Amino acid sequence: MNIVKTFESALVVFIPAADPLVAPFRKMYDPSAGAGIPAHVTVLYPFVPPDLLTDELLATLRQLFLEVTTFNASFAKTMQFPDGLYLEPMPAEPFRRLTKLVFKHFPDTPPYGGEFDEIIPHLTVAKVESARRLKTLAAKFQQAAREYLPIQARVDTVSLVENASGVWQVRAQFALRA
Repeated sequence: MNIVKTFESALVVFIPAADPLVAPFRKMYDPSAGAGIPAHVTVLYPFVPPDLLTDELLATLRQLFLEVTTFNASFAKTMQFPDGLYLEPMPAEPFRRLTKLVFKHFPDTPPYGGEFDEIIPHLTVAKVESARRLKTLAAKFQQAAREYLPIQARVDTVSLVENASGVWQVRAQFALRA
């Protein structure tokens, strides 16, 4: 049996202030945490394969992100997808604009592979299959979140991460316009 390993990249905004709250949940319930990705809001996943991340492409991204002004975001509200728990960023629109901007310039990389019609910016706390388990987990998270929320973040950088080494690592970082 031949197992083919797919290497990927993604554009994300790290939210380090959320890690003290979400890291214990993500460690247990989010595979990306175990693969080396801290708390984040995804801008675009999947992006291009790591072997296609050329200097020219990185320069394009650098210029692209300079079109976007830094912004503040707050994470105070816990929300649910059918299979997961997340923190909603407020405002969400600047994250949505980042996704649309990159997708406009890289139309072969639709957000989440084109799986969803709507772009819902989010900071994943947990992914679970069972609705009952999700309800229990949400209650535990709400209890833990009382002393942490709201979480404030200044968004001034987008990070390009890739997993060609087997774990997710930062390949490049792009400043937003001050």
